[in-house]
This record gives sequence, C-alpha cells and structure tokens, in this order.
Amino acid sequence: MGEHTTEIVISTTLFLLVSIIGFVAARWRRPPTLLHLDEWGLGGRNFGSWITWFLIGGDIYTAYTFVAVPALLFGAGAMGFFAVPYTIIVYPLVFLFLSKLWTEAHKGGHVTPADVVRQRSGSSTLALLVAITGIVATMPYIALQLVGIEAVLKAMHVPGSWPLIAAFAILAAYTYQSGLRAPALIAFVKDFLIYAIIIVAVIWIPAKLGGWDVIFGAAEKKFAATGATLLNAGNQWQYITLAFGSALALFLYPHSVTGVLASRSRDVVRRNMTALPAYSLLLGLIALLGYMAIAAGVKPIVTDGKADANTVVPVLFDQMFPDWLAGIAFAAIGIGALVPAAIMSIAAANLFTRNIYKEYLKRDATPAQEASVSKLASLVVKVGAVAVILLIDPQFSIDLQLIGGVIILQTLPAVGLALYSRWWHKAGLIAGWAVGMALGMWMLYQIPNAVTKREHFGGSAFPLAKWFDPALVGLDPKTAVYVGFIAVLANIAVAALVTVVVRARSAPAAALSEEPQRVRT
Repeated sequence: MGEHTTEIVISTTLFLLVSIIGFVAARWRRPPTLLHLDEWGLGGRNFGSWITWFLIGGDIYTAYTFVAVPALLFGAGAMGFFAVPYTIIVYPLVFLFLSKLWTEAHKGGHVTPADVVRQRSGSSTLALLVAITGIVATMPYIALQLVGIEAVLKAMHVPGSWPLIAAFAILAAYTYQSGLRAPALIAFVKDFLIYAIIIVAVIWIPAKLGGWDVIFGAAEKKFAATGATLLNAGNQWQYITLAFGSALALFLYPHSVTGVLASRSRDVVRRNMTALPAYSLLLGLIALLGYMAIAAGVKPIVTDGKADANTVVPVLFDQMFPDWLAGIAFAAIGIGALVPAAIMSIAAANLFTRNIYKEYLKRDATPAQEASVSKLASLVVKVGAVAVILLIDPQFSIDLQLIGGVIILQTLPAVGLALYSRWWHKAGLIAGWAVGMALGMWMLYQIPNAVTKREHFGGSAFPLAKWFDPALVGLDPKTAVYVGFIAVLANIAVAALVTVVVRARSAPAAALSEEPQRVRT
C-alpha cells in the first residue's frame, strides 16, 4: 500500500469533502420539513435547468459506465461502442415522453412512474407490477456502482471489504438525512472531476503512448484474429437491437424518472433533453480509454485466479498518471458511484412506499409517515446492494444488470405507450407484461457464457440459430439479437391483441346499455 499512499490520501480527502456536502445539502433550499416525499424524495420539485442537467447526467453516467464501457472495448472491440449511439438516440426518443410524464405527475402529485400508471389505468395491480419491476431492475444497478469503487480499491491495493462498507455507510447517512438534495449538490463536483480527468486523459495518455496511430494500431493488432475491430455480419443485429433497446430502457428506470420529476417545469425537462447529448461526447472519450489500455499493455488485476476486467481503467490511470493525478481520477470514479447510487436507492424506496406500503399496507399513511418509511427503505436497499457485492461473484452482478435491462423494458407499454392513449386496456397491459417477462427470462436462460463457464443467464445476446436457420432469411448463421428487444415486441403485440379482444367484447354490451328503453303502452 505504501507506493499508493498519495493516491489513497487524495482520493479519501475528496471523498470526505463530498460527504460533507451531502450532509450540508439538508440545509440547501431548506423547506419547513423534509418529512414529505416531495421534499425528501424529489428535492421540492424545484430544480432548475443547471441542477437538473447535472443531476440527470450524474444519474445516467455512473461509475460503472466509467469502468465497464472501456473494459468492454478492451475485451470485445467494436461491440463496446454500442453505448455511444444509444445515448445519442435516446434523447430525441424521450423528448416528448418525459415532458408529458412530468405534466401528468405534476397534476396528480405523483412521485413514481407507477403512480402515473395507477392514475391513468385505474389498476392497482398494474401499478404494483410496474413498481416491483422497477425495484428488481434497480437493485443490481446499485450493486454495480460498488463494482466501480471496488475496482479503484483494487488498483490502490487497499485490502478488505471495510472501505467499501464505510463508503456506503456514509452515503446511507447523508442520503437518509438530505434526500435527493444530497446527490443533486454532489453531482456538480462529480461531473467537474470526471470532465477534467477525461480531458486530461485524452491529451496526456496518447502523448505518452506515441499518438492515436499507435493506440488504434495496438487495438487492430489485438483484434486481428477475431475481427472485432469492426462489426461483422454476425453481430450487427445484436449491436443495433442492443443500442435501440437500451435507449428505450434508459428512462424507464425509476432513478432516471426521479431526476426528471424533480425538475421545476416541463420546459426544464425539454431543455435538458436537448443539452444532455453533451454527455455522449464525454462517453465516447471514456470508451477510448479501453483502446488506450491495450496500447499501454495494461493487465487486469487478478483476484482469486480470475482477471477482473473492471480494473482496466484504474490500472491505466495508475500506470500513466503521476500519483497525485491518479488519486484525483480514483476519487472521480468513486464519487461517480455515490450520485447514482443515492438516486437509485431513493427511487426504489419511493416505489416501495407509494405503490406497496401505502397502496396495500397503510392506505391512510400521512406524508410524514410516507417519508419516514421511504428513508428506512432506502437504507435497506443500500444494505442489500453491499450484500450482493460481498456475497456474490461481481461478474454475476454484471449479468444481473443485463437481465435488469430486459426486465425494465417490459414496463414500456404501461409507462410509455399508455401515457399517450387510454385505448390500452389494463388487462392487455398486464397480459403483455407477463408474456414479455416470461419470454425474456426464458431466452436469457438459454444463453451460456463461455468465459465464466455458466450455462444459463450468461448474457443478453440471443442466437437466432436456437429458433431457426438465419441463413433462410439471408442472415449470418451466427446472428444474435438483444433479448430485451424481442421480449418487448412480444409484450406490445400481446397487449394490443388483448386490448382489441376486450374492447370488442365490451362494445356490444355498451351499445345495449345505451339503447333507449321502449315505453310500453
């Protein structure tokens, strides 16, 4: 640990600084009381354009993004770039959707997307399904923020699990006290650090390695045997469906919606949807760190005989930066985990409180009781996330996140499509959710992982050859598609079919009930 003392001191100092900001946030724009979900869970619904921009950006671009996207390029080549186009196309896709969702939530005083579904569909069952789906999809996402912190600790050779537990204990404390105001303030520091580190990295590291020609040349040499430098006929459809499916899923996650609902107005939401693509430029630069790691000869840290690909970026910074700058970079990754983890835990807690506790356990709960339950639920969520990382192989938690994307996509008809039309019947939406979820889980079960030697739930790319010969329709025999994309198409088809049938059956009855009664003479 001695050779990493400077890095540890600097990163710890910055971590403690943002922790202080987290506790101070309770006094920022202090309301009469924080014991109300509008205040604790949505920051008073009064965030302007700048705060919302940093909050949503800090929510979407997480520590896991910082380490996982470059690691994917480091190991798989061109497929890793799918994250860049999907974060470009997502904002035009959700521009109108999110402003309408904000309007519906504002009019009804709703705190969660499941609240909106409850109000529009009139079905507490459908709202419950949306809430449970959101919680289940969010849990592994929170755990993966710990993967980012854990990768940094490994790079600094910090032993044991106590630093990880201590970091999340402090996070839990200031989130419990300050609610959404804490990550909103910390997001400013987090984004400043990340932007600064990436700008320095794309100038500093290529200069030390001999230029971009050397970097791309090293990547070309590594992937020459597999042809992974470019997409091929076998993975193009996987790339397309994964990018599009991920774009559809991004703002269905409860934490993304929470950042939107905390905005002051629908105009703030729209302005942010036009400004947030700036983060996509940052993501493109982050992705290139994977190729820089190849050129730098980075070797992932081996733990228990397994190479941890998530350590590629921290090791790159450790090798290429002076100690003081590496310490700042490690702090940026660690702080990059705190903002999204806090928002995710708040969002999951709000779903539990509004759509399970109040709907089924205590209908007459006061606003103060709701806030108290949500604060406690957020602690439980964080403890669960730490337990996942400490007790389960982190690689499995990564697979869980892929599964989470498939899961959250199944709320698209209820949360997204039904927001624009009341034509969709609640029975159809429930049936579609059930079919999409069942099909998605079945497809995921069929996918092995050759690297981890797991026979099932080994990824999210489903080989079409398991259903039919792709060559029959002019596709490469190895063509695969994103499971979530296929499952949500089935979901929408079933929801539409059941809606048509239900409405067709109810039409004659409605017509008869409206027929004027003949008066007997």
